[in-house]
Amino acid sequence: MNPKVDAYLEKTKKWQDELKLLRAIILECGLNEELKWGVPCYSFQKKNIVIIGELKDCCVLSFFKGALLQDTNHILNKPGENTQSARTIKFKNVGEIRKIKSILKSYIYEAMEVENAGLNVRFKKITEYPIPEELQKKLNKNAALKTAFHALTPGRQRAYILYFSAAKQSKTREARIEKCVKQILNGKGLHD
Repeated sequence: MNPKVDAYLEKTKKWQDELKLLRAIILECGLNEELKWGVPCYSFQKKNIVIIGELKDCCVLSFFKGALLQDTNHILNKPGENTQSARTIKFKNVGEIRKIKSILKSYIYEAMEVENAGLNVRFKKITEYPIPEELQKKLNKNAALKTAFHALTPGRQRAYILYFSAAKQSKTREARIEKCVKQILNGKGLHD
């Protein structure tokens, strides 16, 4: 047990009992406990396996490579539509956690086996994301913008492409692109 996690749990507001139970289950599986990104994180052979935390309406157990788990009980969910690796399970009370304790342990052990086997999630390459027509036109007209955009890290390019593509109307996509031109030219990501 890591004292930093003790301090985190003492500060939690609504989901303290649930997070303490999740912590106990995870530690029973033999994972190492740390505080990373401000939340309890559990690793196996120095590889992150699961993380727990609180949201407004629930607490969550998240598997870093959840996409590689079998999920025979169909309890894992993608935290967002564009998530490629992580999978989560949300809980609203201690009873929900107790009900599937043995299943949680089996998923944790499976995640440890995934790490032991050296398996990795195959992430989509940036070239597999279609560039919105409006962005492509802007890049074709502005060589500096094109150079700056392609100099961004793949993750930053992906964030911009997803943000621009999410707009339903062409006019909105164009407005979003125009708003981000300066940031792209400065080598910044969408959320920098």
